[in-house]
Amino acid sequence: MRIEYDKDVDAAYIYLKYPIKDGEAAKTVNLKENINLDYDKEGRLLGIEILDASKILGKKVLLEAQTA
Repeated sequence: MRIEYDKDVDAAYIYLKYPIKDGEAAKTVNLKENINLDYDKEGRLLGIEILDASKILGKKVLLEAQTA
């Protein structure tokens, strides 16, 4: 698992598979406001996008995340 954080847009991405190749994410599902799930064509979860990450994730998680 890998977590990247872009503080300029306050977004985090949790990779369950890294790297995700171009076009590999076949479907994106909005779980709830500010949280999106990316799946491959077989329905496997590839990653989780979190918008407004500073409000949703703890400060410790964001400090440990790799900065994009």
